[in-house]
Amino acid sequence: MGRSRRTIPEELLLLALDPTTGTTAQPQSLDLGLAGAQLVELAMAGRIAPDGDRIAVVVPRPTGDPTLDCALELLRRRGAPVRAVHWIGGPRLGLRQIYLSHLERCGMVAAVPGQMCGVLPTTRYQATDTEISREIRARLDSAIRTGVPPDPRTAALAALAHAVGLGKHLYPGNEGRSSRSRLRDLIRHDPMGGLVAHAVMDVQNGAGVQQRRGQPAAAPPGRAVAEPARGVPMQPSHGSRARVVAH
Repeated sequence: MGRSRRTIPEELLLLALDPTTGTTAQPQSLDLGLAGAQLVELAMAGRIAPDGDRIAVVVPRPTGDPTLDCALELLRRRGAPVRAVHWIGGPRLGLRQIYLSHLERCGMVAAVPGQMCGVLPTTRYQATDTEISREIRARLDSAIRTGVPPDPRTAALAALAHAVGLGKHLYPGNEGRSSRSRLRDLIRHDPMGGLVAHAVMDVQNGAGVQQRRGQPAAAPPGRAVAEPARGVPMQPSHGSRARVVAH
């Protein structure tokens, strides 16, 4: 896969990055969203395909993107199609940090060291090219404002942004309510993005845990789209004892 365009996980992370504080909005659910965004990107690359509510590897050939290829290999090793909710709800050791470090290597963000409570070392990330973030945001704004069906990549990005709760970050307050509603509605324009977004929300609502225990899911597949649940457990990250990544 060429590097002439950004991947959906990269764009989702740039959307979540606050240009003022260098922190990420919705840090806990964002890890789930990044795992889901990898599935969408792999599907668009023709490597995987939906099989009902499961994900099947159809072409195991590497994409050339190391992070995506790691996910592809893990899916291949499963041997059989895996439920999207189980994949997204699995352990995500430092996925957000992996992508932040990748964006830093690409020159899209710069790491800014600091301290928490004057003791714990922290790292915040500032966008080095705000034009990129503005272009990503403009695509969402255009889809929301015009009502014209967006391209599949923008539709999938919108679905994931809604699923992880970025709506209130991108379109805050009462004045942003209609934009948040239209952002949610964009979920229907990309089947794979919609499947993954629903899986992300199911994990946040505990459906993945229920299914693993043999209990019925929290809601049937035709349910209405709900706002992401709050209080999602923090995902572990590598090196958490040595350095804290600011959220």
